[in-house]
Amino acid sequence: MKSFLFVLNSAAYSGCDSQESLDVILIAAAFEQEVSLLLLGEAVFHLKKSQNTQGQSGKNIGLIYRSLALYDVENIYVEQDALIQQGLNQDDLLLPVSELNKPEISALMQKFDFVLNG
Repeated sequence: MKSFLFVLNSAAYSGCDSQESLDVILIAAAFEQEVSLLLLGEAVFHLKKSQNTQGQSGKNIGLIYRSLALYDVENIYVEQDALIQQGLNQDDLLLPVSELNKPEISALMQKFDFVLNG
């Protein structure tokens, strides 16, 4: 089994990239690959509770994130500085996450067979 780290760094509804990245994550997980997720910068808003998607094209991605556990995607990491910069904390998020600082992020990326930016 190969291990994949998907790195997202764009805002939640900034085009179709977020939705497409989530689709690829679910596909990889469905084929029983080890899949983890890292959210950097504005991508931390992907996990914000109470997302208002009225007027947005596409689905509420919060619903998709809630389904990740069904696909055994359990390791979700966020950049600690990004949470602080965006004024968010663990209580504001849909799912439990591991907060990492920049050196920890670098070390994490070395542990995976594939690191994919989305």
